[in-house]
Amino acid sequence: MPHFSHLFDRWQSTLNWLPSPTQVDQFEQLYELVLEGNSKQNLTRITASEDFWEKHLWDSLRGVLAFWGQENIKVIDIGTGAGFPGLPIAIAKPSWQVTLVDSKQKKIAFVKETIQALQLSNAIAQSGRVEDLNKVAPYSKKYDLALVRAVGAPAICASYCLPFLKKSGTAVLYRGQWLPEESEQLDIFCEQEGLQVVKQERFQTPLTLGVRHSVYLSPRSISISNS
Repeated sequence: MPHFSHLFDRWQSTLNWLPSPTQVDQFEQLYELVLEGNSKQNLTRITASEDFWEKHLWDSLRGVLAFWGQENIKVIDIGTGAGFPGLPIAIAKPSWQVTLVDSKQKKIAFVKETIQALQLSNAIAQSGRVEDLNKVAPYSKKYDLALVRAVGAPAICASYCLPFLKKSGTAVLYRGQWLPEESEQLDIFCEQEGLQVVKQERFQTPLTLGVRHSVYLSPRSISISNS
């Protein structure tokens, strides 16, 4: 039985995008796989269908909305956990190449199984510490987008992203609340590392009206606009 069919008009009204029937099936299957995986390990506390749609599917895609019109770009999802935001992005953007990284091997084992089950040829999962991976050739300075959806300090999240980025790349920090002191700390880090905050975007989730922020950082001046 479909879990999200009554919500799909929200894709159009909030993201100006609608999933194809195949993508709808993949989102539904992803939800089922996460529920099943949760019985074996702690993947997520978000298990109700509407919460899952809003806080995992919608939120994952909203963070990269500014790049929606781009094709054939390389994305790395740092600290992916159960596969968010990387898996919803790989489903929604088949032309994007998405690498999902986490230090916990059990989480990555789940993500690998899910990639295979969903037949996502544009996604790969890799276990390892980002501090090690970002120094080696297949990963260092190879990505257009580096994503961190975590609760750690913004400067730490930014430091994870920076070594993965191409010179023209952008780091996207997925945040809940965004405090003035976080902006100040991030500004100091950016000044030291030759980064800049290109944009800070505040928005609300469509169902519960939770406050979210996307913070975009770049090694050089590039323009970011909503597609």
